[in-house]
Amino acid sequence: MTYFHAFLLGSLQGLTEFLPVSSTAHLVMASRLLGYSDPGGVFTTTIQLGSILAVMWLYRASLAKVLAGLRQDGADRRFALALLVAFLPAVVAGTFFSGYVKAVLYESPRVIGAAFVVGGLIMMAVERFRPTATVRAAEDTPLRSALGIGVAQTLALVPGVSRSGATIVGGMLAGLDRPAAAEFSFFLAMPTMAAAFVHDLLGARGHLSSDRVLEIAVGFVMAFISALLVVKPFLGYVRRSGFVPFAWYRIAVGLALLGAATIGWH
Repeated sequence: MTYFHAFLLGSLQGLTEFLPVSSTAHLVMASRLLGYSDPGGVFTTTIQLGSILAVMWLYRASLAKVLAGLRQDGADRRFALALLVAFLPAVVAGTFFSGYVKAVLYESPRVIGAAFVVGGLIMMAVERFRPTATVRAAEDTPLRSALGIGVAQTLALVPGVSRSGATIVGGMLAGLDRPAAAEFSFFLAMPTMAAAFVHDLLGARGHLSSDRVLEIAVGFVMAFISALLVVKPFLGYVRRSGFVPFAWYRIAVGLALLGAATIGWH
């Protein structure tokens, strides 16, 4: 890997992590186009931490409020419990299925392309036929809705589904309005991505070496900066325009991947 490749892949990870377009699929496809092999997945695993820290920094005041209110504020305790309920299904699914997904599904452009297309179609359908929103703030998410969002998040194990896309769609189906669903997705990303980072880093620790430190550092910094720049504008865009443009993007990219796979690209 050159530092330029690290710059590109780090930027791509941060830009796509919190958009409903699947950062994992973008990294897999971009790495193949660049001819880059990531031994043990250590580069991909480490730069995800940059995106996690970016969203934690952006929501640091809200995080501090929730943590400070855990011992005395019923609303903060309920929100923390809702995040825990939403987080647990991913733990169970990841424990049993992540090995198969990474070994088999990550190697299939057809799977990724189909997930892009199906996800885009579902997103468009939910935008048009979603139930009337009854929850206007992420902090007010009921436990039942949080569980539904958590179950939706497990689908993101499949590359191309998108963790943020699955949780936002799940939130909208559970009665959250667009901004609340997006913000709940951001908060849920913190424990989910942190746990995935620790799990993947333990598995990749044998591939860590001093000669990769600089390329990882470049990717990490770029993931942090690009995620920092995209989260708030994305939330503002969603309030104004919804998710249909992202759905069309997913469908277009998915069809392109399916077409490439049909002519032999893999």
